[in-house]
Order: sequence, then structure tokens, then C-alpha cells
Amino acid sequence: MNIVLIGYRGTGKSTIAKLLAERTKWPLVSTDAEIVKKAGMPVPEIIRQKGWDYFRNVESQICQRLSSKDRTIIDTGGGVVLRKENVEALRLRGRVFWLTADIPTIMERIKAATDRPSLTGKKSYVEEVSEVLDERLPLYKAACDHILPTDNRTIEEIADEIKSLL
Repeated sequence: MNIVLIGYRGTGKSTIAKLLAERTKWPLVSTDAEIVKKAGMPVPEIIRQKGWDYFRNVESQICQRLSSKDRTIIDTGGGVVLRKENVEALRLRGRVFWLTADIPTIMERIKAATDRPSLTGKKSYVEEVSEVLDERLPLYKAACDHILPTDNRTIEEIADEIKSLL
């Protein structure tokens, strides 16, 4: 059984994944880090040079590879749910936890990030977050086994809840 974390950027997936890996002594795999490793460049550069289709195709290959893992913490990128085959692969041996946060919380957490390319290309950050969240909410809901709000909670509280739900 794997622990799979899904959710929009800035909901705490990477931070909580690291803590869970420390506590469980399970390996941690970040799908975005694997994409960066394969492409040999940071995410914004991948998008600029190769485009979103390339990024999503590599992400799908990684999800397929991860479907054979066991006892692994999987930190996914926010758009992993955009492809049904990714969700199916991750659910094969994984319990899927959807981490959520309100838009103001997300904005506060991601305001200084330079490693996150625009998803819409032309909207303000608040408009982009709102629009993309609206599009993805049903996908996150359909993909998950558990929903965990992360607003006003410590990473320890969230990690404890995940472990208790296993």
C-alpha cells in the first residue's frame, strides 16, 4: 500500500510527504521531481521548451511506473488528476489523500514560488487559482479516498491523520 498525496499547488503535499517519509521510513517519490530529472531542466523551462503535452506525457509514464511500487510516499503534481490513467495507476496500490486549502491560504503559500509556471498564461494569480481549482475539484474528489483540509493545521496534525486513516 502506497500513500498518494494529490491536490492543488500550495496545499502542502511536498511538505507533508517529506514528514510522512521520515516517520514511516518509506521512500518518497515526487512526480514533479522525476519529470525534472528526466527532462534535465526545471519545470518552467520544460513548459517553455517542450510544452504541457510533453510534461503530462512524462507524468503519465511516471505514474505507470509508480503503480508497481509498494510502501512508497507519492507526492504528485497538482495536475496529475487531469488524466484518468494517472489516477487509475496511482490507485492500483495506493490510498489517495486529497489535500485542500482555501484560495487565500494557497496564495500565501505560493506567492514567492518561482518554480511554478502559469497554468493559464494570462490571468492574475488569484483568477488563475480560482479557475483551475474550479476545473479540477471534481477530478480531485473522484480520485481520492480521503479529503484533508490543510488550512490552520500543522503538518504534524495532517500526517497523524493520514497515518490514522491507514
